[in-house]
Amino acid sequence: MIFYHVVSDRPKYIGQHFMVDEEHPNGVYDRVQEQMSLVKDIYKDPAKYKEVELSHSVDVALRELALEKVRKEKYPQYPSRMAALYVSRTYEEAEQWADYFARIGRPTYCVVKIETNGKIYYGDAYKCFDGTISEEENLRLAQIYWENAPNADGKDPIVEVLVDGDIEVVEIMKEINANLHEC
Repeated sequence: MIFYHVVSDRPKYIGQHFMVDEEHPNGVYDRVQEQMSLVKDIYKDPAKYKEVELSHSVDVALRELALEKVRKEKYPQYPSRMAALYVSRTYEEAEQWADYFARIGRPTYCVVKIETNGKIYYGDAYKCFDGTISEEENLRLAQIYWENAPNADGKDPIVEVLVDGDIEVVEIMKEINANLHEC
C-alpha cells in the first residue's frame, strides 16, 4: 500500500528499505524507555505525584504504555504505536503534518511516498491524551483510542495512520531542507 511520510528523525533516500515492527521499534519506544523508572514509581505511589506537574515526556510515556497494554490485550491485529511508522493517506495530509512539525520546531527533512506490506491502523490523533498518574484512567482512555468510535463531541477525526513491516521510500515528494543530499 502507498502512504506519505514526513521525515523528521533520520534522513531517507529513494529506494531505501527499512523495517519497523516489534523487533525494530521507533523513536517513541526509545523515549518511553527513558521514562520507565519514573513511570514505575508513579504507578507504585501515585499520591506522591498528585501535586507534581509531570513533564511532557512523562505524560507521553504514561499514555503510550497504556495504549500498548490495551493494544496487546484487545487489538493485537494493529501495529504498536511504539513499533510503527506514522504516515498519512494523502500527500496533502502529510504536508499539513510537515507544516505543523515546522511550527513546533521539530526537525523536518522532507515528505516521501512510501510503500509497505505490513499491518495498518487508521486512528484518530484527536483521541491521544496526556497520561495521568492514574493507570486506570490511562487504560480507559487507551481503550477509547483503539476502539476508534466516532468522537463523542462530534468533531471530525484527525487521521493518523500507523504502519509497520518492510517499508520502501519510493519517491521524495517535497524537500524541506534543500541543503541535504538525502531528504
